[in-house]
Amino acid sequence: MKTVQAYKIKNGGWNFISDKPKLNNPLVLVFGNRYLLESPTIYNEIKELFPTGNIVFGTTSGEILKESVNDNSIAVTAIEFEKSNYTIHSKNIKDFDNDSEKLGRALTATFDKINLKHIFIVSEGSFVNGSSLIKGLEKNIGNSIKISGGLCGDDARFEKTLASYNQNPKEGEIIAIGFYGDSLEITCANYGGWLAFGPERIITKSKGNILFELDHKPALDLYKTYLGEKANELPQAALLYPLSLRINNTEENVVRTILNIDESNNTMILAGDVPENAIVQLMMSSVDDIADGASKAAMYAMQNRKTKPELALLVSCIGRKLVMNQRTEEEIEEVIEVIGNQSITTGFYSYGELSPFSNQKECKLHNQTMTLTLISE
Repeated sequence: MKTVQAYKIKNGGWNFISDKPKLNNPLVLVFGNRYLLESPTIYNEIKELFPTGNIVFGTTSGEILKESVNDNSIAVTAIEFEKSNYTIHSKNIKDFDNDSEKLGRALTATFDKINLKHIFIVSEGSFVNGSSLIKGLEKNIGNSIKISGGLCGDDARFEKTLASYNQNPKEGEIIAIGFYGDSLEITCANYGGWLAFGPERIITKSKGNILFELDHKPALDLYKTYLGEKANELPQAALLYPLSLRINNTEENVVRTILNIDESNNTMILAGDVPENAIVQLMMSSVDDIADGASKAAMYAMQNRKTKPELALLVSCIGRKLVMNQRTEEEIEEVIEVIGNQSITTGFYSYGELSPFSNQKECKLHNQTMTLTLISE
């Protein structure tokens, strides 16, 4: 595996972190600030840097490059696979009447399943239902092929997200990268580090990812009561107090972030499904808990690996970044300490993370986690 990494800050030129060897047919991952990726020349700029590359763009709430976390930048990682290969397909949710599950089914139907080892998703993050997307993606591949990835971000603005494959970034795009090859070893894992507090409540009215009532009371009113003065800062304030969600008394809880609120209907829009009769509880965290959670995610991802990872794709949540603030890089450092500094590290801060639990094959939508996808040939 050969790699090249570069970055660009606002009003600056391209800076290469290492030598720039000539790469053959590289996968080029471009994660960047939404305002910078809105440049009408951005695709041509990257194509000029990597003429034979297949380029995947995604906007972020922070860019991860090596051990650094940056804002208002573009981070580029180009990867040439020497013993394996990859295929990329993309769809736009607007072509599927905003039906995330339908799009997911169509997207994985385009892949040749022979020797397909893993699918990594870079998805628009503004209005996709991540749970439905996963359900659709798995329709055609079952759970024998693992899926990981993330929903694009837009800092803490929640205005719009952009993504694309071999064209300028645009709204509504969902890109799937399929990895093929007997030599590939790909593992993934996630962990949060958030603690539940307050009473458990039952979802008594919901539809998809829209939450209407908890314990037969308006969910938004209850949530505002807990937030107090911070309710005036919604929806951003909700990133600091996500919901723990437990369905059918399963052992694993998933975390749901509130992406937006609808004052007129007194509802909350979350990143994934919130089924009726599920149990929810408020959560909070600290800097040390989040850093420890990142370390645990890395340990789970390294379990039973036969080889050291050469490439680490990290997707962490914007909520974690807001809690960590000036210490955000500590969670990246915790990951690198566990997986080793031989690995090329890149990724982004997201509006949602896709990954199975460490002991399962089925993909889940997560919020407020550190998710790792470790790759070696």
